[in-house]
Amino acid sequence: MNLERVATIGVYGFDADRFFAAVLESRTDLFCDLRARRGVRGREYAFANARRLEQRLGELGIAYRHFPELAPTKETRSLQRVADEVAGTTKRVRGELAPAFVDAYERQLDSPDARAALEVIEETGATPLLFCVERTPAACHRSLAASRLAGGAIPIDHLLP
Repeated sequence: MNLERVATIGVYGFDADRFFAAVLESRTDLFCDLRARRGVRGREYAFANARRLEQRLGELGIAYRHFPELAPTKETRSLQRVADEVAGTTKRVRGELAPAFVDAYERQLDSPDARAALEVIEETGATPLLFCVERTPAACHRSLAASRLAGGAIPIDHLLP
């Protein structure tokens, strides 16, 4: 299957109704969960915890797939955590990724496991939706994975609250 478009979405800033409305509006045929841990802290985001998320997407007729191979490694996440501490920010309000994180994650995308996961996405969906938690794509690895999938030739649609 050839990719027509790649979309991304985070959970922060959405409530359940607006989140699932955005997912439906994206016309995705494959919801790709790029989180290592498939839970989100906070009652307001309970809808994005794995079991509830998978159930609701199933009700909407949208295929769900977890791609832990595309989640940043613990070591890569620690690079961002240090940068956030230095900047005095947190994951929920961060505006961009640290250069050290970007470099490490780009190398991770070159690994055989990550390349295989990206191939599965390319072969499975015409319009995959890459999901993680951060509000803005510039602050999340999903934007890097989307760029890799798009290869500069396919449109990327970042869904925002």
